Amino acid sequence: MTSPSIFLRRIELQNYMSIAKCSVKLQSLNFFVGPNGAGKSNFLDALRFTSDCLKTSVEHALRDRGGIGEVRRRSAGHPRHFGVTIDWALPSGMDGEYSFHIGAKPKGTFEVLKETCVVNCGGNLPEPTETYRIHSSVIRECTLESPPAAAADRLFLVAASGQPGFRPLYDTLLRMGFYNLNPDVIRELQAPDPGEVLASDGRNLASVVKRLGDSKSPERLQRVVEHLARVVPGITGVTHRSVGKKETIQFLQHMAGSANAWRFDAEKMSDGTLRALGVLVALYQPSPSDGRDVRVVGIEEPETALHPGAAAVLRSALLEASGHTQILVTSHSPDLLDDKEITGTSLISVVSREGDSVIGPIDEASRSSIEDRLFTAGELLRLGQLGTDESIDDRAPDLEPDLFPQR
Repeated sequence: MTSPSIFLRRIELQNYMSIAKCSVKLQSLNFFVGPNGAGKSNFLDALRFTSDCLKTSVEHALRDRGGIGEVRRRSAGHPRHFGVTIDWALPSGMDGEYSFHIGAKPKGTFEVLKETCVVNCGGNLPEPTETYRIHSSVIRECTLESPPAAAADRLFLVAASGQPGFRPLYDTLLRMGFYNLNPDVIRELQAPDPGEVLASDGRNLASVVKRLGDSKSPERLQRVVEHLARVVPGITGVTHRSVGKKETIQFLQHMAGSANAWRFDAEKMSDGTLRALGVLVALYQPSPSDGRDVRVVGIEEPETALHPGAAAVLRSALLEASGHTQILVTSHSPDLLDDKEITGTSLISVVSREGDSVIGPIDEASRSSIEDRLFTAGELLRLGQLGTDESIDDRAPDLEPDLFPQR
């Protein structure tokens, strides 16, 4: 039975940055493991790119990454397009597939070449299935009676999101959270915001902590504090504090010889403490005011700046949070993976072959060693024995002729 926390069932990428092609089945907790520069971050960025396109625009998302020339894979064949396909499911029973392909045009411009969405509504709506198919801004198929116009520079899902059949998918993709937390940003006084979703670098962490404290699920903030106290001894609380028109995070910490906890603002805390808090808040962030949760959280190397002894705490939080949120983690830390609760199916190997990222499951020998509890994933990684399934070869040729058939 599929875990209710799994939203992204399978992701297929083509020509995205260093990734020629991959098809990756995801679990509730996923560890992307591989050396620096192998392409782990590029996989997460493809999902963040999808969310950014819906949140702002395709043009803005490309510009943030240096333009389409920096996003499409560089190779001798010079692929003209890149694509993302998402097989998804929601606890309500809705599921389906969403995909888009973006092609390069002269002078750094682009076009949405193809976009397809199929939503199986699972009995929630009168129509059991909603779908559309767009080719080069021409609507080839659509179940909406009066579909909005398609545009060459926009994803059609944004326009279709006003319809109840497409709205749940749109909202969930929009609110995926991907994090590379910056202690310097967290340490600075922050501008207040609604705190609905934690920002990728932690720039609104104080607002999210405030919402955690005010939310109808106080146990989430309690779990954040309990985990943090195991990383930083003496921590008894974390709260929001207003400073003029700005705000910051305040830590309550018990000090020897004092009857009451001392209060320290974020500017007084170490990088490791701030990153640990950011990771924990990302995992336990509160439900937005409209009740549409952050169902996917991706975190870049959460163990950075933490003492190796804190890896067990972090691992415990990841395992616990994966019961309500799908989690994707990039890491090359044996300490983080050193637990027999981490199964072989949770591990996704990322290696670089002649400049291309090969992404797939670990090999059968590694998987068997983990499932038979002979070794933990961390022990295999430490020994250099965590192998890649060599039958998975994602260095596929350019597929453009087959992707866009003439109709």
